[in-house]
Amino acid sequence: MLDFSHPPGELIARCDQGVLDPNGHADTQKFHDGIGSLDLLRALRVSRQKRRPIALNVQLPSRLKPSFCSPRDASCEHGDIEQYLQRLEQEIDLVGCHLSSEQRVEQFHLGGGTPTIAHLERLMSHLRGRFNFLEHECGDYSVDVDLHHTDWSTMGALRGQGFTHVSIGVPDIDSDCGMSVACYQNPAPVHSLIDAARTFGYRSINVDLGFGHAWQTPESFALKLTTIIELEPDRLMVFDYARPPRRYRPMLGDQARESCSQDDKGAMRQICFEQLMGAGYHYIGMGQFVRPDDDLAIAQERGRLRRTCDGFTRHGYCDHIGFGLGAISQIDDLYTQNTDAIERYQQQLDRGQLPTCRGWRFEAGDQIRHMVMERLACDQELDIRAIERRYGLSFSQYFSSVWPLLEQLSREGLIELSDRFISILPAGRPEVDAICNLFEKDLGSARH
Repeated sequence: MLDFSHPPGELIARCDQGVLDPNGHADTQKFHDGIGSLDLLRALRVSRQKRRPIALNVQLPSRLKPSFCSPRDASCEHGDIEQYLQRLEQEIDLVGCHLSSEQRVEQFHLGGGTPTIAHLERLMSHLRGRFNFLEHECGDYSVDVDLHHTDWSTMGALRGQGFTHVSIGVPDIDSDCGMSVACYQNPAPVHSLIDAARTFGYRSINVDLGFGHAWQTPESFALKLTTIIELEPDRLMVFDYARPPRRYRPMLGDQARESCSQDDKGAMRQICFEQLMGAGYHYIGMGQFVRPDDDLAIAQERGRLRRTCDGFTRHGYCDHIGFGLGAISQIDDLYTQNTDAIERYQQQLDRGQLPTCRGWRFEAGDQIRHMVMERLACDQELDIRAIERRYGLSFSQYFSSVWPLLEQLSREGLIELSDRFISILPAGRPEVDAICNLFEKDLGSARH
């Protein structure tokens, strides 16, 4: 449980510094191998019967460190990506035949490594042959790109394939310049890709920014953040290198890397909030900052923001289906995850089987906690009476161990608390993730 004996401002440094889940936004610690491909197939058939819209997430291998061959064998990457695409197409076909062509793809995300134009065209052609992609810019279609494998022609090709949102990674380690301060502070490559995105008409531009390495200081981080803010991206995703997002793991390596002190890390996170909020960005949680006119900010203002295994979205009513290594799917109360071992991924698909290796299904208590955490995170407030009516419970009794902590947060001016509502006040916005996590950590005490 959180320690509330310190001043309110210290909560930022005490709680999850990264706030970005390295596996996406699903709690994969609860996943177990009792969930398999048959569970996913049954869920897909229910989705088809109800004709629900879908959100697709396709994971490509990172080109920064090929995971299927020796790093010294530069010639093998092309062949391995070809093999991966072949297996990916098999998985798409196995899943696609259990869904209906009437189910619209309202959200699509292409993550991992930046594909070549030829691989992109091949993949998108196969996906469009199986799924009902929307025309006329109606869908939210996003893609991850990296600085050193993306140029203007690639940005144009991605836009031509219908992508409307782009996320640019700005890592502090790369094969071209290592740890050099010049590379660390150089905004030119990011500026070039942002210019390309604006020229080609992307609807929003996100920049990923990490902190917490040993050689970083609050001063150097503040300088880098300033250079990024001057480029005016629509969104920024800020994460702690101690818990990097999945797509940065191959680049950072599996070995432990030295981190800066907790004091410096807390200072960097504080600098992040001060500078970004001072520049007009809104914090919506999980490390995500957005401009007030961004789609996500507008969805939050209108009460339509949701949080799924793919993060914050305007399309929470969709069934979320993942393809590729380690991809996560979420349909109703079921989560499933693909294996992240390439050999097993290939073997399963070669046998005509889905590569599902584990998962998790909501139970009654999980549903209540999930609903409370999602609505509090997405709306910045919670209608307590609505939760009580929906689930037939007394909120303060059900979350009996959390209620005193909420009362303390109220006294500290972070939230407004009554028997009807919990509202996160401006001073509590930077702490929204920690406040929501109080309910997750109440696992043992929650009861009817």
